[in-house]
Formats: sequence, C-alpha cells, structure tokens
Amino acid sequence: MRFISTTYGNYIHGSWVDSESGNLFASTNPANTEEVLGHFQDSTVSDTQKAIDAAESAFPSWSAQSAIHRADILYRLIPLLAEEKNRLATIITNEVGKTFIAAQKEVEASIQALKHFSGAANRLAGETVPANDPATFTYTVQEPLGAVGVITPFNFPLGIGIYKIAPAMLAGNTVVYKPPNDTALIAVELVKLFDRAGMPAGVLNMVTGAGEVVGKEMGGNHKLKAISFTGSTAVGMELGRAVHARGGKMQAEMGGKNATIILEDADLEAAIDGIILSGMFNNGQSCTGTSRVIVPKNMTQEVTERLVQKANSLRIGNGFEDVDNGAVANEKQLNTYLHFIESAKRDGAVIECGGRRLTDHGRDQGYFVAPTVISGVTSAMEVAQEEIFGPVVAVIEVDSFDEAIDVANDVRFGLSSAIYTKDLYKAHTFVRRIQTGVTHVNVPSNHYENQLPFGGKKNSSIGPREQGSTALDFWLETKAVYLRP
Repeated sequence: MRFISTTYGNYIHGSWVDSESGNLFASTNPANTEEVLGHFQDSTVSDTQKAIDAAESAFPSWSAQSAIHRADILYRLIPLLAEEKNRLATIITNEVGKTFIAAQKEVEASIQALKHFSGAANRLAGETVPANDPATFTYTVQEPLGAVGVITPFNFPLGIGIYKIAPAMLAGNTVVYKPPNDTALIAVELVKLFDRAGMPAGVLNMVTGAGEVVGKEMGGNHKLKAISFTGSTAVGMELGRAVHARGGKMQAEMGGKNATIILEDADLEAAIDGIILSGMFNNGQSCTGTSRVIVPKNMTQEVTERLVQKANSLRIGNGFEDVDNGAVANEKQLNTYLHFIESAKRDGAVIECGGRRLTDHGRDQGYFVAPTVISGVTSAMEVAQEEIFGPVVAVIEVDSFDEAIDVANDVRFGLSSAIYTKDLYKAHTFVRRIQTGVTHVNVPSNHYENQLPFGGKKNSSIGPREQGSTALDFWLETKAVYLRP
C-alpha cells in the first residue's frame, strides 16, 4: 500500500472534525522515518470535553437498547475485519514496525476477541435471591456506568482497542477513545469500521493528541465514569490516582518484568524456543514477553549459548520482507533499548550478543535493533528490575528451585511468568507461589486466549481483569432490588 499523506480529524458524535487548536502532528513509519503516514489533530482540553459531552448525550438511548441489539454491532464488525485483514495489517506494519505476518495475526486475534465478546451479550444477567419475607421478591440487575474512557498503547493498536471498546459498548456504555499518536492511523480505520457496522453517533468518539492534554482531561473529568488504560506503569499509576480522586472507576494493564524459569528436567529446546518467541519476536514489545531467564548454575552456560545462537539467527529488516523482526515502534523505544544496554554494561553484566542499533543494509532510516542476550545479571541490576520493552533477555543463575521463585518474585511487577519442567509437584508449587496474574507451565509467557481473564498483580494492574468470563465486570455496576407486589 502506498500512503498519500492525508489529514485526519477527530471523530465526535458521528462526524470527523478538526481540533480548535489548528495544530497537527505527523505519524511516521519507524522502518523509514522519512515516510509520513498521515497528519492528525493535536487536540486540546476543549476538544476532549466535546467528545465527552457527545458520549454523555448518547448514553441514554444507547443504554436503553438490549444487549442483544448492541451485540449486533460486533457481529457485523467481524466480517468487515476479515475482508480488510491485509489492508489493516499493512497499516499496522507501517505504523508499528512489526512484521506483516505478525500484523495479520493481530487482525486475526481481534476477530477471535470479537467472537468472544459477542457471545457475552447473553451473560448480562443478574440473580434472584431468596428474601427473608416470602412476599418480597429480591433480585439484582446489572447496569452500564455511563460515558467511559479508553486509552490504548502502540504495541497491539487494533487488538487492544477492540479488547476495550467492544465490552464497554456491549455493556451499554458510550466511549471516548484516545489512541497513541504512534498508531493514530489504525485507530482512524477502526473507528471507520465501527461506523460501517452501524454504531450510532456519539456511542464511539475518538480524540487524538498528547497524553498530558487529552489523557489528563479524561482522567480528571467527572463525566467519564470509568477509564480503562493500557500502557506504562508510571502513567497508569498517575492516571489511576486522578480517576480515583474524583470517585471514578479505573482499570489499568501496565508494565511487566516477566520471568521464565528453566529447571534441569525441562525440554530445553522447547524452553529456548518459548523464550525467543515471547521475549524477542515482535521486538519484545509485548507486556507478557519474557525479559528474565532464571536457570540453575549448572545450566547457565548451555542456556546462554542456545539463546545466543537463536538470537543471532533472527533476521531483522523491513516488516514486509522475509524477516523475523521489523523496526521498534519509535525513537523513544530505541533510546530505551540503548539505555538499558549501557546500564547493563555499567553494572558488570555481559552483552553476549546484540546490544546495538542496526544501520547497515538500508536500515539506517529506521529504528532497527539487534536481539540481545545478557548474562551475569543479578536482581540488583536495573536491567533485571525495569521494563525494557525491547528484544532483550537477561540470564540470571540461581542455586535452587526455591531461589528461582524468590528471584522471579523480586520485582515490583506481577504480570506474567512461565516455568519449564516435567516435575508436576514443582509445577504446582510454582503456580501457587508465583506472584503474577497470568502464568504458564511449558508454555511461552506471552501466550493468551480470549476466554481466560487477563491481568496482573502488584504494579502491573489496577482494577478488574480484562477478557474471559470477567470481560464485562469492569463496565457494569450491580443494582439490588426489593419488590413487594
């Protein structure tokens, strides 16, 4: 697809409108920063308030519709995504830098999520409860919250947008959607698809612009009854404080520093493949990807050598070529990657492979980096404690199974984890003791399925889980009813 630089508006009450600021920002291709994909509205507080007012005004009529009627929008959206799969994947690759195959898989996962959410319409039910007085009928009903806000990240721009918007509107809420500036174009396309599926005016509104302007207003505006956010822990915590201070509901999926433990009896080939898949593919830009590899001392050398061999075999280039990884998403991600490489060196760790920006073979115009394995890492090092969000795995050696779990838990995050072992007792012990919201046994740490709840512990999450049987919980409140004829 050849991009012609176009200017795109905000989407408010069913219309595409310009920001009152008159200012724009450009979205560029991280594989070729000279390619401008489009210009978007650098919105103001007033623009954001208009979108919030539109959502609030649309709420009474939308919430009065049956859940089955609201689910029809999602049913109609599914074939539209399927028809547009390659075009949407092309946009994702151009905006995020990931490979075209990975972008296609994101569209496919979004379709699967919509199928799951569509079926959830039948679960919007309360319960009947016996009353002390037999003449009184007591029951509960579930009701939507009102106008709500959705703030999404760049790494899975289509998927996470759908993961939040679909259950919010299915529950009967109206939505103000703020995508990241890096992926504003795929957000525009998603809104257009919802419009084609028959979404009424005002039910879904989109505002682009700086997080410290648009996101801050969304967090502080009492008209938005809830905010669902995915992004960094620092921003999520700050946003959560603002939302809770005004009595709103907050859901946040934030950072991770996910560990994979390999024990002596593990299928080592499967373990190495799982670490490479979760920690290095998609340039490590998955919140559930493996960042720390914890192994017994007698296995450290072999595990490190195997990881280096696999990492060095990965092909890095433009996502439309026959490669394993494209560019990282933006300059900030590039600089974060380079920062942690230097930090590891200063702390005495060893860069076994990678650890550099790639500028040869036509890669000098983009943000390309080498998959990196670091050995000699301890829990005290910055590279073992902070989220990198890049294709970097740190190998940490331990003396025992108990120490491995202690090291895995010795971070402020608690999103995902994995263990590779054939010992059923140790597998169950790990599941019981690991402080993460998602865990895996002989399965890569980034694996997920829509029918299971998703979320973390500690500084990785705030509020109820997303997806699975709990997908609608955050977007509803329960009313108790006492009825005497």
